[in-house]
Amino acid sequence: MKYTHIIWDFNGTILDDVEIGIESVNLMLSARGLKTLDSVEEYRSAFGFPIIDYYRALGFDFDKEDYYTVLAPEWVNNYLTRIPRTRAFGGVKETMTAIRRLGLVQVLLSASEVNQLTGQLCGLGLGLEDYLSEIVGLDNIHAGSKKDNALLWKARNPDAEPLFIGDTEHDAEVACAIGADCVLFSGGHQPRALLEGLGCPVIDSIPQLLDFVK
Repeated sequence: MKYTHIIWDFNGTILDDVEIGIESVNLMLSARGLKTLDSVEEYRSAFGFPIIDYYRALGFDFDKEDYYTVLAPEWVNNYLTRIPRTRAFGGVKETMTAIRRLGLVQVLLSASEVNQLTGQLCGLGLGLEDYLSEIVGLDNIHAGSKKDNALLWKARNPDAEPLFIGDTEHDAEVACAIGADCVLFSGGHQPRALLEGLGCPVIDSIPQLLDFVK
């Protein structure tokens, strides 16, 4: 096997949360008289990292409202009330089962706050937490870069040969930072056309990941 580890992103890769992400930010935009996002395509084209730049592009005025103390907590509140409606993408559990049978170690790496991340994962009711050797998240709700945590993970696992599976340009950047190959999923938070330009394979269903693992 070429790889020793599979590193999973969560939001938009394991968790199908695009719809509630749009609803959460649209509530904030509407309340401020700003243009809302009218479609998944419009949302995916606008979304990006760092999240603070995405908010700025949508028209939020940081001179009037602080991102860290006002906007980020408001979005998280909107989002968490809608989490019970979410589910895992089709084929996630079956894919993780197949990867475990191949003897690869699986890790979850996310820009979500780690306690929220763990709660959302367990809340799916699929037992996916049992497939993971480690859950790596942030210590805050500000959805900053997960690159630092990825580098720390790599430092703890210097001999690991990981394959990273994510759904955004940032995931490709994080994979590159730790010397990992990367596969990107088109069903998440950024458009396929953008992902195709990043030099990584793009898949349209999670089970297609197995083609690259093997």
